[in-house]
Amino acid sequence: MTWNALLRDQTDWHWTHQLRGRLDGLTDDEYFWEPAPGCWNVRPRGTSTAPVQAGSGAMTIDFAMPQPDPPPFTTIAWRLGHVIVGVLAMRNASHFGRPPTDYGSFAYAATAAGALAQLDAEYATWLAGVESLGEDRLSEPCGEAEGPYADHPLAALVLHINRELIHHLAEVCLLRDLYAHTHQLTRQEAS
Repeated sequence: MTWNALLRDQTDWHWTHQLRGRLDGLTDDEYFWEPAPGCWNVRPRGTSTAPVQAGSGAMTIDFAMPQPDPPPFTTIAWRLGHVIVGVLAMRNASHFGRPPTDYGSFAYAATAAGALAQLDAEYATWLAGVESLGEDRLSEPCGEAEGPYADHPLAALVLHINRELIHHLAEVCLLRDLYAHTHQLTRQEAS
């Protein structure tokens, strides 16, 4: 097995066997659910109380730089938006030919199904892009798009993105579990 295949397998095994199936059936209620006061979320334009409303189109993502301390709790919609844009789409644009995007110009999904379709598309682009690096390009520098990590090899970027995908999407799955258990209790109390 090659290093490229090993890097892709690390994230794709997790995606295929532990993650993607857990996201099936995500409802809009879960997607936008705010489990704590002051959550950052994806919202209809003009309804955010966050310092910045980033995004194009009807939906925006709550955002601020620098982040408040402590940072606000984030919803499933916000976390998926971060993975879709900040983890995948911006890297796909910088390294694999996707049209440029960022938090401010991205068209965030208004539904859970729309967000999952965006996630699937960006993930497929990322995985194909990593495969296109072959063995030789994994040792090339990331380039200026990665800021202070410009001189790090592309293999280091792939490992970083793998960690980001695994940990942020595990958080999404945990929020789904919390939603299911808290809303089950509410339904039981009502009967």
